[in-house]
Amino acid sequence: MKTVVSYKRIWQVAYPIIIGSIAQNIIIFTDTAFLGRVGDIALGASALGGLFYLAVVMLGFGFGTGVQIIIARRLGENNLKAIGPVVIHSLLFLMMVAMAAFVLLHYGSIFILKSAVNSEAVYLSTIDFLKFRSFGIFFAFINITFRSFYVGLTRTKVITFTTIVMALVNIAFDYLLIFGHAGFPEMGIQGAALASVLAEASAMLFFVAYTHITIRYQDYNLLHFSALSFSKLRDIFHVSIPMMLQQFVSLSVWFGFFLFVEKLGEQSLAVSNIVRSIYMIIMVPVWGFSTATNSLVSYLIGMGRQQEVMPLIYKTALMCFTLILVPVGLTVILPESFMHIYTNDPGLISMGIPVLYVVSLGGIFVAIGFVFFSGVSGAGMTKTSLIIEMIILTFYLIYTYSMVHYFKTDVAGVWTAELVYGSLMFLISWPYMKSGRWMSARV
Repeated sequence: MKTVVSYKRIWQVAYPIIIGSIAQNIIIFTDTAFLGRVGDIALGASALGGLFYLAVVMLGFGFGTGVQIIIARRLGENNLKAIGPVVIHSLLFLMMVAMAAFVLLHYGSIFILKSAVNSEAVYLSTIDFLKFRSFGIFFAFINITFRSFYVGLTRTKVITFTTIVMALVNIAFDYLLIFGHAGFPEMGIQGAALASVLAEASAMLFFVAYTHITIRYQDYNLLHFSALSFSKLRDIFHVSIPMMLQQFVSLSVWFGFFLFVEKLGEQSLAVSNIVRSIYMIIMVPVWGFSTATNSLVSYLIGMGRQQEVMPLIYKTALMCFTLILVPVGLTVILPESFMHIYTNDPGLISMGIPVLYVVSLGGIFVAIGFVFFSGVSGAGMTKTSLIIEMIILTFYLIYTYSMVHYFKTDVAGVWTAELVYGSLMFLISWPYMKSGRWMSARV
């Protein structure tokens, strides 16, 4: 039987997300490059503040991934009218979460970070960053809802457009607000935070305009809302809450990783922030192909073509592995050139090069493992994927803590945790998908 999802179709879904991820990483790159000129304190504080913000955003992103899986399943079932109520209920729930998240970011961070950060200077700069950055949470959660809708429909080109808009707005306001050009106030790290908020707001406006122009609301029952349905919310929660927790825990552990690195000193933290930015560029293909795996696996199951899921995953893993070799190769060949983009400090550059070699290898491991892991959640087994993630992250934290506190390794040694993460993800997810225990999952 001919497979429904070809290499071409996988690429059609994945490449707009990949391009969008490139634009998203331009934002991270711009923030890091500009703040690297401000100083090590600003660089380290933006890393901690950005990760703290991102950990909270991942609550919404995880929920949105679950919504995306549901929408893709309804698309496969050709039940388009059921998509609108899912989108509307998801948006209402995410706005409630956003209000709580704002309080946590704007006020709670003052107390949470006080005991977690050793350096007083880094702590104060991180709080300055979050005072402005916290306002972006509302726009971020609205954008997540739009993203889930379009990715679930496998209409992903809009992701490219919105993220390019975000990148352009962010770069412009970074330049104007961090350094105070063209009559704007010189705000330093607060300027970087405000620029990111304005970028998220611009993306939201683009999503609204694009949807109004290109979507026939009646096709998906998008504007039909009579009352809040708790049974509908319960169905969404069944798939989305485990994904929500999974993403939040994952990014919280990533935040914890940087807190461990901070114990090695401000210079190690600054190097790790630079490496994180480069690592995110390396990982761009992974985000695109894993998101495509989520939607396409759910779509195939909705069509009743479970037997085509594993061939799809193998194809996607091969494509992801092949494409990630490009950024990995460039990083390995030109590590010093990449470091020079972010800093002119010879000490930071020499410390960062070994770390780049480590994360380049780690990226390959994670690329393969993450595609198989996305197959688990795409099948609707989101509780299982949460359990798998919790097991892996437990080992990840133990390993990182041991490298810092017992083996007293340098920053490159700490980053070998990425090799552990990617290896475990594949070694657990692949046998599970091979077992076929996901075939009867209902969404």
